[in-house]
Amino acid sequence: MPWKIAVSQPSELGESPFWHPDEERLYWVDIPARQIRRSNDATGTLESWTLPSEPGCIAPARSGGQNSGLVIALRDGIYRAPQWGGALALLAPALHDPATTRFNDGKADPLGRFWAGTLYEPRDAARAQLFSLDARGGRAPVLEAKAAGATTANGLAWSPDAATLYWTDTPRHAIRAWDWQAGSNTLSHERVFRQWPVKPEGWQPGMPGYGGRPDGAAVDVEGNYYVAMYEGGRLLKLSPAGELLAEFAVPAQCPTMPCFGGADLRTLYLTTARHGRPPGELKRWPDSGCIFSMRVEVAGLPVNFFRD
Repeated sequence: MPWKIAVSQPSELGESPFWHPDEERLYWVDIPARQIRRSNDATGTLESWTLPSEPGCIAPARSGGQNSGLVIALRDGIYRAPQWGGALALLAPALHDPATTRFNDGKADPLGRFWAGTLYEPRDAARAQLFSLDARGGRAPVLEAKAAGATTANGLAWSPDAATLYWTDTPRHAIRAWDWQAGSNTLSHERVFRQWPVKPEGWQPGMPGYGGRPDGAAVDVEGNYYVAMYEGGRLLKLSPAGELLAEFAVPAQCPTMPCFGGADLRTLYLTTARHGRPPGELKRWPDSGCIFSMRVEVAGLPVNFFRD
């Protein structure tokens, strides 16, 4: 097994990890715990910051070329924190009903906009959307819907040349892709990047016959797409054409999202979940909820910073 435990204190539902290159810290969120967490490998320290509602995703921020905290997608809107634990300033209220929908997976794009998809909690209709927030150059923040027709937004990523955008609808077991014009922030030529069979009726954790569904993702410098397969206990490496290149078994039934970190961006981190999982599964995989890491041969893309 190539994985080692990078963070041993489990999260209920770890998501949205990123490596901060200036701080040399790993950041992530624990959604049901309503916390942002960060760890320092060198010192072994772990910090938690409790928020007023669930943080679906986060990204590091820069203002005027200087590091300036985080941008955070909470249930009811997208917020700005100038430093760790700092006061939250609302950038844009949500364009959805927070009684039924919250922000989920997201990150900043290569030009500094912040993107966040949503999760429609009844999960009985494809009402989730993908939004882009532009506040560059001190302009008034503008939140726009860019894609729709999903139930649970996940898997957001860009190709190394910033020409392709990936977005996943987890319950549909499908990753979609678009041509992306970065300057005008427009999407075109929608297609299915990869599709998997849905969960067999009656399947339960521990049974064979199900490989999981696509959750969070990250891209390396060669354009390969790494996707966590929730309930599948595995991480997949897909080529830019969607072909399966490698499969890595994970010591947790529910991996959630990978990211690349370390000074050379060749450490692959992976968040996992334990929230709501059955006792038998947690007995089999007691480290569920921990963050795992392994070394890889090809470096990943660095985290993009939100810019305002």
